[in-house]
Amino acid sequence: MFSLPVLLTPLLALLLAGCTGIPAGLDAVENFQLTPYLGKWYEIARLDHSFERDLTDVSAVYALRSEGGVSVVNRGYDSGKDSWQEAHGKAGFLGLPTRGSLKVSFFGPFYGGYHIIALDVDYRWSLVAGPNRDYLWILARERHLPEDVQTQLVEKARQLGFDTGKLIWVSQNRPDA
Repeated sequence: MFSLPVLLTPLLALLLAGCTGIPAGLDAVENFQLTPYLGKWYEIARLDHSFERDLTDVSAVYALRSEGGVSVVNRGYDSGKDSWQEAHGKAGFLGLPTRGSLKVSFFGPFYGGYHIIALDVDYRWSLVAGPNRDYLWILARERHLPEDVQTQLVEKARQLGFDTGKLIWVSQNRPDA
């Protein structure tokens, strides 16, 4: 007779694997290069989700980890708590390192998909999807994007099936501390 943990382990593994896949009909960018992607990115817009709810001035810093992979530090200001919030994580490629598809973890063995579905040739902005169309981010190297670029990215996201009417435009007014 099997114990409950033995039966649940394969199910849990399947569920966790499902959190890293790319949404149907989307493709991660090819010819991706990690080195120019490293560094600081500002969150311009996002679809709402609990782990960033009510945060402003959100940024992410990506760096190489000595043991391999990428370190991730997400940071945002919580005005309700009058303090900066940080989350530290790690990321690794889901396949070839020339494809902009990674898995990111902030909570032990639990990973989520991070799929770069559009990227400026000079790595000035990126459009990132999660494991389904409920997760979308517009990121940029600067705190603000030109309006025409924002419009193009929103239209691309809309054409790819994201509910762009629910985008939250992130305030980027606080100086980096």
